[in-house]
Amino acid sequence: MPISYVLVNSEYGSDELIIDELKSSIGSESGVELEVQGVYGIYDIILKLTADDAARLRSIITNIVRRIPKVQSTLTMMVIDEQDAS
Repeated sequence: MPISYVLVNSEYGSDELIIDELKSSIGSESGVELEVQGVYGIYDIILKLTADDAARLRSIITNIVRRIPKVQSTLTMMVIDEQDAS
């Protein structure tokens, strides 16, 4: 199953609102697993998304994650399929 990690920059003080929105919108998607954490550092939130196919992951990131109000920017890293079993 394809996996991606998404690092999110958010507007100051909006982390919890964004995390709640991610859980409610992506958590209801069938065939998609979501792990989300607030973090300290350059980025504010990290997501781990697993889905049935890579196109679905790209669609979720583009059409859900990046469109949440107060998300300023994202950095997406797709796991190399051949290496995810190690």
